[in-house]
Amino acid sequence: MDNNLTDRSFWKAFWESRIGLIFNIKRDYIFGDMLGKIKAKKGYQTAIELGGFPGYYTIYLKKYENMDTTLFDYFVHQGLVNELLEVNGLKETDIDIIEADLFSYQPETQYDMVLSFGLIEHFKDTKAIIATHLPFLKDNGTLFITLPNFKSINGWVQRKFDLENYNKHYIESMNPALLASYCKELGLKDVESYYHGKFSMWLENKGTQSALAKAFVKSLWFTGKVFTKIFPFESKALSPYIVLKATK
Repeated sequence: MDNNLTDRSFWKAFWESRIGLIFNIKRDYIFGDMLGKIKAKKGYQTAIELGGFPGYYTIYLKKYENMDTTLFDYFVHQGLVNELLEVNGLKETDIDIIEADLFSYQPETQYDMVLSFGLIEHFKDTKAIIATHLPFLKDNGTLFITLPNFKSINGWVQRKFDLENYNKHYIESMNPALLASYCKELGLKDVESYYHGKFSMWLENKGTQSALAKAFVKSLWFTGKVFTKIFPFESKALSPYIVLKATK
């Protein structure tokens, strides 16, 4: 597929440049409670995280929900995965890993939960990238996708201070109603699509920013946090994420 906004060299450089990649994943890790509730309600036992290197949710679900989990990505740095497993009290054999191209790989196994976090927005054909998740999903299994909301204040910050990273994202995909319509067209049911989170923002290249830029972003972050303490609601303008859930 030639409409992707990134390639393997991009991800290799991206992950090898990251600081703070290895840490102990806590029980309250973002989206973890939502995944735990789905697992408990449905009695699921297996999950695969697509485009998930270094495998935070693969490890989270193994560590806290004792699920059989698989990490799938186009680029996997085994050494970093092993470090992350060790810090979280797990062994290399506790999870499965598949390193392959999502658009050409033919899955041999289907899973109760198919997950991706920050994957689909890197492709221009949003419906097609969602469709690649479905061959991995069992009947009555749950699709769980999240992506950043760059149509928010956070997106303005990205565009203003990290245009290179902003341009690696297909902004038009960040539309809950559109995402829901694609899932329905693909034959999925029980579709939910909504903004998630009161307010947050981040910069991937924070370390290279000037002191003035850092101070401005910090003040904007603080203002947003205060505002959402007073008016705690999720919205297009403020919420940092979009969540998409559906059943096959």
